[in-house]
Amino acid sequence: MKVLKNVGIVFACLLIGGVSGLLGGGGGMICVPLLTYALKFKDKQSHASAILIILATSIVSSVFYLIKGYFDFEINIFAGIGVVVGGIVGAILLKKISNKVLDFIFCLIMLVAGIKLLI
Repeated sequence: MKVLKNVGIVFACLLIGGVSGLLGGGGGMICVPLLTYALKFKDKQSHASAILIILATSIVSSVFYLIKGYFDFEINIFAGIGVVVGGIVGAILLKKISNKVLDFIFCLIMLVAGIKLLI
């Protein structure tokens, strides 16, 4: 059964990596539900795992974007600082909030993003 779960994780991550590489983001919106519902990860484990998966995807995608000339160093230095600080704050908050609050926040963000995409 563990082998089957590991195979599922690999296929889920291929999908997540493909979407993130193609769209530049959105991997978390696919990653968290896949890990939670399809692979039966616990809520906080899904969110924490999504961060690591997105980090790896971001590094690989950034290298390709850099090679193709789509990378603006000045903007990305400031963005990187914001991401690091936000990541630290988010990790601290993840330890302190309940799964119910975490699910609500995630669903709210997905709902707002979905509405924005439709409009």
